[in-house]
Amino acid sequence: MGLKVGTRAARLAKISGLVGLVGVAATGCSAEEVLRFGWPQSVTPQAERMRDLWTWSVVAALVVGVIVWALILWPVVFHRKKSEEMPRQTQYNVPLEFIYTALPLVIVVVLFYFTATTQTFVLDKEKEPSTTVDVVSFKWNWEFSYPGYKTPDGNPVRTVGTSQEIPLLVVPANEVVRYQLSSKDVIHSFFVPQWHFKRDTLPRPEKNSQDNVFQNTIDREGSFVGRCAELCGTYHSMMNFEVRALSPDKFRNYMDLRTRNNPQTGRAYTAAEALTAMNCGELCAGQAVTTKPFDTNRTVREASGNGR
Repeated sequence: MGLKVGTRAARLAKISGLVGLVGVAATGCSAEEVLRFGWPQSVTPQAERMRDLWTWSVVAALVVGVIVWALILWPVVFHRKKSEEMPRQTQYNVPLEFIYTALPLVIVVVLFYFTATTQTFVLDKEKEPSTTVDVVSFKWNWEFSYPGYKTPDGNPVRTVGTSQEIPLLVVPANEVVRYQLSSKDVIHSFFVPQWHFKRDTLPRPEKNSQDNVFQNTIDREGSFVGRCAELCGTYHSMMNFEVRALSPDKFRNYMDLRTRNNPQTGRAYTAAEALTAMNCGELCAGQAVTTKPFDTNRTVREASGNGR
């Protein structure tokens, strides 16, 4: 009888393993994609730490799930009613009760520890970031302002989107960038999927006890789509922007142009004009490469002006 039960259990384990293997192979995903469990590929150290937390949390959940499923299925399959005889009754089992009380506590403590350390790492702020950007949201647009860089008329370098042009947030790669968030009307949300990070932008963050500042380091050049992730009105779904990460030397060149007047127009270079003038391939394209403007009257008013 014991041999038969053992053989049946081994056969069941083999079938379950084969089904799992076929399921993973049928997805067509690489091992790295499987371990991300659906998360986008990360481009910042902070995003990678969050991806690690997500991966191992899911693995832990799957392990616990398999154990629970096994404990449920084992008596269903191997302890079915075989006669009218009443099986031996066990009222107390102190070691077992200790295990199923202590084990969940250990799991919660371990998950809490790794969650807290990951959150501390993600929200950490350096005193001297390389670049600071003021991110201002308003229906249905974005303004990106650089207080450390001034145009010839003495105002901060800034970019505002239009119906023809996606707002471009240009930052240096491999350097610490600080983002200071605020809103001019309703609550919006600053979200870049490949950063694995979003944060609400509030009209008065200081009045709402919200930390409206965060930092990150983009570890490579590239273009990354950004979105508003908080339902904010008619054109919420179209409130896109693009992050353009340039190498530090390209970013310095970009800012050098933004702080000078364009000889063709007699006014300060716009983001698109400066990138076009740099002529360094797709990353320096004047138009967005990850998303397109939407066909509506995107508000062109200055976010830093009146009209709260």
